[in-house]
Amino acid sequence: MRFLMTYNGNDKNPDPQKLQEIEAFGREMIKSGVLLDSGGILPLASKLEIRGGKFSHTDGPFPETKELVVGYAIVQVKSQAEAVEVARRFMAVAGDGTGEIRQLVGPADGPPR
Repeated sequence: MRFLMTYNGNDKNPDPQKLQEIEAFGREMIKSGVLLDSGGILPLASKLEIRGGKFSHTDGPFPETKELVVGYAIVQVKSQAEAVEVARRFMAVAGDGTGEIRQLVGPADGPPR
């Protein structure tokens, strides 16, 4: 099962020690075959919307956004419980913030479980 994990935190760069810990955790997850992809997400964005067939596009940044998605990971695990554990371990390293886990589905995955 593949999951998209997002991490919401502050948009400040972590201190060098914290960054080393995050990178070490990422290397561990790659070595174990769990981490498929990961990276940071910049705050500048475009908001896209379609309503009644009318498309709109607004350039950011959006100062009203309270929590910024600052990072993501795509992991391959056996269950949602395992995905939650990977996220818990990451957040323990990354520090204060919130996150989401969403199962990814595609042609190779079959129906969601």
